Amino acid sequence: MTGPPAALAEELSHEFTVGCAADGTIRWLDARAERLLGTRPGTRLQDLCAPGTADKADTLLGQGRQGRLDGWELSLVLGGRPVTVSFAAALDAEGRLWLIGAQIPEHFTRALATVEKATSEIVELHRRLVSQHRELERRHEELVRVTGELDESQCGLLTMHAEIREHSQEMQRQAEIRRRVLASASHELRTPLHAILGLGELLAEGADGSLNAEQHKQVEFIRSAAAEMLQMVDDVLDLTRAEAGRAALRTERFTMVEFIAALRGMLRPLAPADGPVALIWDEAARDVLLETDRGKLAQVVRNLVSNALKFTERGVVRVRAELDRDEDTVRITVTDSGIGIAEADLERIFEEFVQIDSPQQRRFKGTGLGLPLSRRLVEALGGELAVTSEPGVGSTFTVTIPRVHPEAAEMRAIEDRSRRAPAGPASVLLVEDDRRTFFIHEKYLKLAGFGVIPARDIASARAALARTRPAAILLDVMLENETSWEFLGDLKRDPATADIPVLVVTVADYEERARALGADEFWLKPLRRERLLRKLDGLVRRGPAPRVLVVDDDDKARYVLRRQLQGSPYEVLEANSASAGVAAARSQRPDVILLDFMLRDETAFEVLDALKTDPRTRAIPVVIVTSHVLDDASEQRLLAQTEAVVRKQDLSRALAIDRIRDALARAGGASIRRS
Repeated sequence: MTGPPAALAEELSHEFTVGCAADGTIRWLDARAERLLGTRPGTRLQDLCAPGTADKADTLLGQGRQGRLDGWELSLVLGGRPVTVSFAAALDAEGRLWLIGAQIPEHFTRALATVEKATSEIVELHRRLVSQHRELERRHEELVRVTGELDESQCGLLTMHAEIREHSQEMQRQAEIRRRVLASASHELRTPLHAILGLGELLAEGADGSLNAEQHKQVEFIRSAAAEMLQMVDDVLDLTRAEAGRAALRTERFTMVEFIAALRGMLRPLAPADGPVALIWDEAARDVLLETDRGKLAQVVRNLVSNALKFTERGVVRVRAELDRDEDTVRITVTDSGIGIAEADLERIFEEFVQIDSPQQRRFKGTGLGLPLSRRLVEALGGELAVTSEPGVGSTFTVTIPRVHPEAAEMRAIEDRSRRAPAGPASVLLVEDDRRTFFIHEKYLKLAGFGVIPARDIASARAALARTRPAAILLDVMLENETSWEFLGDLKRDPATADIPVLVVTVADYEERARALGADEFWLKPLRRERLLRKLDGLVRRGPAPRVLVVDDDDKARYVLRRQLQGSPYEVLEANSASAGVAAARSQRPDVILLDFMLRDETAFEVLDALKTDPRTRAIPVVIVTSHVLDDASEQRLLAQTEAVVRKQDLSRALAIDRIRDALARAGGASIRRS
């Protein structure tokens, strides 16, 4: 092969030669220099430089006359734009300065600029690292000093903590004894009080002969005293339940208009139309839908209105209900024009058995439990009860509660999750009306790989069984206002549900009765997680554990997933590449595959293609687990071919088990096998 034509070589070459005088005047230049520089002899080299860079040309000329110079860069204006040119300079035997120039390609210039910038950033980063290292050393020395001081005081702190723990336990014991004594005494008092009221009614009606006026008055005194005492007993019972956190809520939906209408009719006899005190109910600007405990809210408002009427000799008691500005909170105010309360007593009125001395208070005897109980009930509703007052002017009690009780909102969220999750052989029907207990048991079950079907009452439990057949039933037989004994008996008598394991858990020892009705297990609360899962494993699980294949080329990521699934009902298999993952899927036939999106040799798309084209692996559900940022198109394509896409930064034990359980349920319930 011969060389290129001279004209073509000339056109393609970017090197040129220039001869300069000492002041930079070009005396000679070759054809390429004329073509590239667009100039002729007589032009000064400095005049060809980009604005502001002529001094670099002067330096080049001066250093070139002192000795050979290589790699000197100038920015020249070629074709109307600045171009970087690399020059080599040397003197010939006659003392003439010759410059050999080479145009540096633009992409190379940008690369050099990038390298220069990166180098500057690395230098700056190193400077910062050195500074941070010194700061860390200083802080380490400070930590060593502080650690020494903490070690010196540790013994004293441990002793103090032990004393505080002992005092706390003693206070808890005393509070529990107090609650038990009050509750027991209150229950014991109710029976004779009911007898007194019943006998007083018989006497007043003349069942054994008519009474004279004086006897009738005495009987009425007996009946009114017994009624007051019974009210006191009921208040004590309510208060002890509220203090112990056992004031179970019965949330329901109702409108504020119907709530106020019912109260207005109930309390009308307390303030006759021709009486000295007018009871006014302000109409709400618009109706509001509430979801909370209607009974407890009514009890609070009745008590506040009753108190207001009691301490207002004449004037007005006004009740107003309205939606707060945030539209998530309801505010009910009871305002009176009564005797008022001194500022020093505003908090004392909420203390148990405390009554402020006043002529009206001496005239109307009470227990001093109404307002403490009301505040407890309002707090149970998720709100607060406040008061403002001025002696001689009147008082305003304000009840502020969420329009939807937090417990109702949380239970609805649980029910929504339950409806979205596939129910069936991997689910447990959880019948429990206590929110805290429900959340604990739900967490136990979900971490063990079970779905949860929530039911707060027997009607909900029966409806759930009509929709699906759970793996087991976890049943509280002491629900608020109902028991589950009949439901338990029906379960075991019905051939369709008789073989579903029923695990009874409650607060009272009814084991003998539960076993007699067919319960498979009985426990007292609180229930330990290990006991529940061990029993479920023995009753429900049959056959080999479902296998989960983790395909990820990152050793750390596989280790994290393996640890997150440790103790779960799944056997974990591993593959460290796409090819190894496909081979393992074909030979091991796992129940679920957790696949990283970006592997060293392939992406998830290639792995999915290989799995879907093989009849042995086509039906295996796949969950993508990735830290790669996916564009919308890729994510939609993955979602069309897999069960879910999970970000590695979001992955937890609970989320991993949820996604595996959902994938198994959609693939046919492989996670819970039965004989």
